Amino acid sequence: MNIVIYDGSFEGLMTAIFEIYEYKIAQPNIVNSNKETGSLFGNVHEVQTNKEKTARVFKKLKDKLTPNAFSNLYKTFLSEIKDIENILYRYIAYILSSKVSVENDYSNADVLELQQITKKVHREKHRMEAFVRFQLTQDQLYFCIIQPDFNVLPLISKHFKNRYADQRWLIYDSSRKYGLYYDLETVEEVSMNFENDVNNKAELKSICDEKEELYQKLWCIYFGSINIAARKNMKLHIQHMPKRYWRYLTEKNNVN
Repeated sequence: MNIVIYDGSFEGLMTAIFEIYEYKIAQPNIVNSNKETGSLFGNVHEVQTNKEKTARVFKKLKDKLTPNAFSNLYKTFLSEIKDIENILYRYIAYILSSKVSVENDYSNADVLELQQITKKVHREKHRMEAFVRFQLTQDQLYFCIIQPDFNVLPLISKHFKNRYADQRWLIYDSSRKYGLYYDLETVEEVSMNFENDVNNKAELKSICDEKEELYQKLWCIYFGSINIAARKNMKLHIQHMPKRYWRYLTEKNNVN
């Protein structure tokens, strides 16, 4: 087994795949240096992310894949599931080795798995776009806390920049300890690590604008008024809005 270590970035993974071909590395096992904690057995090849090598891999893939299939590579990478690097490597190797289009060849296990993962990530992206509930701080910053199953912040950035272009906002992923900050011009990635409970009501109340509590109460009243009790279908409701998201939704929390 030949271990190929990369830095955890998508560009780093593409560089790793390029060097597997460049150095003819047989039976590679691609490993994220940020997640590997145990001992590594076998020959180790360390990858330094290289923009030129990444661009060459992208060019090859764009010649072989439809635009949608090409963008799905990144979505799949953001799933962060175990061994995703090697699934992507095998998928890309299959694509590059075929003379005809095989991106829809679901008889291939890696093609099928990549398609299934992509759908899950895409669904999570849409849920985050729908479930974000901003709160206004005393310094007029709108912020929200999310805890998605996958690392979808890079996928929702454009949506929120376009939709909330006239206000400063911060979306914080409490699982991955980083967020997106919009300053009315650009969106930047910011790293944060809160020691306390980021959803603690008492602490949030101390930093929120004095009118925020009123706005939340009004939102809860509105949400309650549009629900028709006779048509309540909790099973369907949970299917569209899983309970794991409720702690971050204003309408699911009583404002005291």
